[in-house]
Amino acid sequence: MKVEIGKIINTHGIKGEVKVKSHSDFTDIRFQPGESVMIERQNGTALELKIASYRMHKGLHMLTFEGINNINDIEYLKGETLLQERDHEEIELGEHEYYYSDIIGCTVFDDKETPIGRVIEIFETGANDVWVVKGDKEYLIPYIEDVVKRIDVEGRRIDITPMEGLLE
Repeated sequence: MKVEIGKIINTHGIKGEVKVKSHSDFTDIRFQPGESVMIERQNGTALELKIASYRMHKGLHMLTFEGINNINDIEYLKGETLLQERDHEEIELGEHEYYYSDIIGCTVFDDKETPIGRVIEIFETGANDVWVVKGDKEYLIPYIEDVVKRIDVEGRRIDITPMEGLLE
């Protein structure tokens, strides 16, 4: 099974480097040179690319791919999603660790069993992840023990106890 690990949001320079917004919290492993990524294009074709270089720049992941040395060879992939095999042999999930793909799409309920919305995005703050939950409006839910009480990946459900002001 493949999981989303990022999205190409733009090119950088003229030598084929791309800016990637990560959808994975294992970027130190997933974006290493030599790793393969897949792109399943909107037109139905699939493309496999091997990472040649990886670096961070202004909060974005900067990648180049083997055999691509020119902006013209990569520009057409702007907006495409990068995929990789889910079961990466070097990734071991610890207790209370989840793949982003397991969390995105789950419905979040408050402590009164009221559905708040679905997780649509996850971003890292340094201290903890924050989940963007879309319901009647967007909520930012910190992934911390005081708030997130239960995660049922199979049932696609997350139970939280909101801190004061969190859902306002």
